Amino acid sequence: MRSAIFLPANSDIKSEQLEARIMNILRHRIGKNETAAKEHDWFASAVLALRDEIIDRWIESTSRTHEAKGKRVYYLSLEFLIGRLLRDALSNLGLTKEMDRALREHGLNLAELEELEPDAALGNGGLGRLAACFMESLASLDIPAYGYGIRYVNGMFRQRIDDGWQVELPETWLAHGNPWEFERRESAYRIGFGGEAVVTDDGVKWVPAEEVEATAFDTPVVGWRGKRVNTLRLWSASALDPIKLEAFNAGDHVGALVDVLRADSLVRVLYPADSSPAGQELRLRQEYFFTSASIQDIVRRHVQYHGDIRTLPDKAAIQLNDTHPAVAVAELMRLLIDDHGLEFAEAWDVTRETFGYTNHTLLPEALESWPLPLFERLFPRHMQLVYQINSGVLKQAREIGMSWDEVSAISLIDEGGDRRIRMANLAFAGAHSVNGVAALHTELMKTTVFADLHKLYPDKINNKTNGVTPRRWLQQCNPGLTGVIKEAIGDEFLDDAMKLSALNALADDAALGEHVLAVKRANKVALADHLKGLMGISLNPDAMFDVQIKRIHEYKRQLLNLIETVALYDQIRSHPEIDWVPRVKIFGGKAASSYHNAKLIIKLANDIARRVNSDPVVGDLLKVVFVPNYNVSMAERIIPASDLSEQISTAGMEASGTGNMKFALNGALTIGTLDGANIEIMEHVGRENIVIFGLTAEEVAAQRAGDYNPREIIENNPELRQAVQGISSGVFSPDDPKRYAGLMDGLYDSDWFMLAADFESYSEAQRDVDRRWRDTAGWQAAAIRNIANVGWFSSDRTISEYARDIWGVM
Repeated sequence: MRSAIFLPANSDIKSEQLEARIMNILRHRIGKNETAAKEHDWFASAVLALRDEIIDRWIESTSRTHEAKGKRVYYLSLEFLIGRLLRDALSNLGLTKEMDRALREHGLNLAELEELEPDAALGNGGLGRLAACFMESLASLDIPAYGYGIRYVNGMFRQRIDDGWQVELPETWLAHGNPWEFERRESAYRIGFGGEAVVTDDGVKWVPAEEVEATAFDTPVVGWRGKRVNTLRLWSASALDPIKLEAFNAGDHVGALVDVLRADSLVRVLYPADSSPAGQELRLRQEYFFTSASIQDIVRRHVQYHGDIRTLPDKAAIQLNDTHPAVAVAELMRLLIDDHGLEFAEAWDVTRETFGYTNHTLLPEALESWPLPLFERLFPRHMQLVYQINSGVLKQAREIGMSWDEVSAISLIDEGGDRRIRMANLAFAGAHSVNGVAALHTELMKTTVFADLHKLYPDKINNKTNGVTPRRWLQQCNPGLTGVIKEAIGDEFLDDAMKLSALNALADDAALGEHVLAVKRANKVALADHLKGLMGISLNPDAMFDVQIKRIHEYKRQLLNLIETVALYDQIRSHPEIDWVPRVKIFGGKAASSYHNAKLIIKLANDIARRVNSDPVVGDLLKVVFVPNYNVSMAERIIPASDLSEQISTAGMEASGTGNMKFALNGALTIGTLDGANIEIMEHVGRENIVIFGLTAEEVAAQRAGDYNPREIIENNPELRQAVQGISSGVFSPDDPKRYAGLMDGLYDSDWFMLAADFESYSEAQRDVDRRWRDTAGWQAAAIRNIANVGWFSSDRTISEYARDIWGVM
């Protein structure tokens, strides 16, 4: 039996000890000797050797919490975009050099083995990556926490680009198992659907028509310097009976497995297309599946260790990451009333004191709602509770004199033609805290989507500006820059990102600027080499790397960037006498499977790339690249190599953004609107060290409410008109000249996302970027000031604010 004593992070563990562990595991757990072992065997052995070290810390962390009878944080999220874990765990335990030496004894390269680890297909965009950063910071700050989500077998999808079109393929990250996870058979819960709520002598009970079993799979989350190891608990689904033998023996071989298939569908795909009734139902079933399992697990743990369910708010803080887990409010009420015998009023008090809700969007269509008949069919008991909750909310609103229109707006049930359950309103009513994720976003919550609820509950809304973990997004993905910073100001910033501010005094130091520039160029060379192998394209590392990598959505305005790219292409061809700044325009991101315009924008990016990159007149002055299957690992390559960060969403529509923080932390300058966290980044780095353009949120609202005429703007701007007409007429799609006509017609007719309104300002801002780029020393000084002043955007700061203001655990 291994000793329960573990080595503290940055200890004197020797590479020889680690090597001995790896060789022992290779022989006795992998079943290979050194001669027969392949690279994947060595990778598994390295992970398992490190995992053994992590397990001791994990058990110690859990025991410490139990002994202290402390309060835990439970973070419910439909996404956890955790990326690869080997490098992260090694770095946080201070064992990277030791592992590298241990492997080199056998002719192996740690960096090459790290590449064998697939990205965990547990998320898609900023929501999931934020959850991953938060989990790492919770462990780093020594806060006991569980993350709860779904163990997706095939993720959202793996993106392949065929002839410029997005093709969706299943992710297969679990094909060879996951060495980081542990199945917890004892943590299994039945999840019901359908049936009816019946009255018994003990009260109302739900009798489901269908049940599946949720089983926990736990992954350790290692904090910085190994201070704490927390748990990411993901749920897998299985049928109660693996096969209907009677049906199978009767010849219905497919029907005999229908329960298995229905259970399996719950954990196959993230965000199944909801354009059909079946797709809507699957999404809602998914959300309830993981939420119910999580709430049952939390309640079970509380009763086991603390007894009285009424003390739940004292020992558990449950945070809802967006509206996806909002049904947790009704589920906890059901358990408190039906299983634990609390009266409705007391259960409601316990529920509200336990939950916090984070809102991530101002887009009405993204504030989830479900058809009432569907919700009631799947969850008849929860529907009763929602009506009861709603009754209390509406009575309270009328008591303070709210108008009928205001009462209608705050109702948990939209009484319009298609009656729907408003999940955001349920989460808002059922939480003691409702937070936005950037200062502007939070203020807009009070005046737009939650204006009436804010009147009813004026003390609930608060701001918690997002952050990113500096461990992954500086130390691990950019070791060269980390080394330069350590030489310049020491290593205190490794433990406190705010200490990066010491770089301000050296921002104009020529030697430091040259060192930062050399690291950036090396990162660009590495990225260019990778893309050469991946896509066959040659890129000039001395060009400006101008990057927009994020989920493809019209409000994020990749289309504005592409139109300006076409305008720049036209200008370069028309005016070869101008000393143009060479640019590499890099795009990446996935479009939702059913989002036609977003997929068309991906095709446009690739059509533009094909035309521009083959034009000998332009040469290396302009290249366009759409990187396929953008994920965390690709971001870790691209962000350290980026010079310019495109954060150009329509003002008032991006809740926060976290890519903007990662780019600035790695010394890229931001070009962006006054939207989301861009505003706070500007306040921290200085107006002169960021490039701001475009309408403000207030101006966007005024334009939409007024007589906005995008057609007139397009016709009166020659560069914009030529670019739009070129795209619309088929210049970039000769095989299908009408391909983009509808997309461009939308700009003339409505332009909801204000591309025409912001084009001229954006184009001028890009030429300002050119002028700044030509001043190499000035650009480097601005880059250093960005690095120096974005330590505040560490997720450690964000989590500290949650812990103090919402969860009561610090």
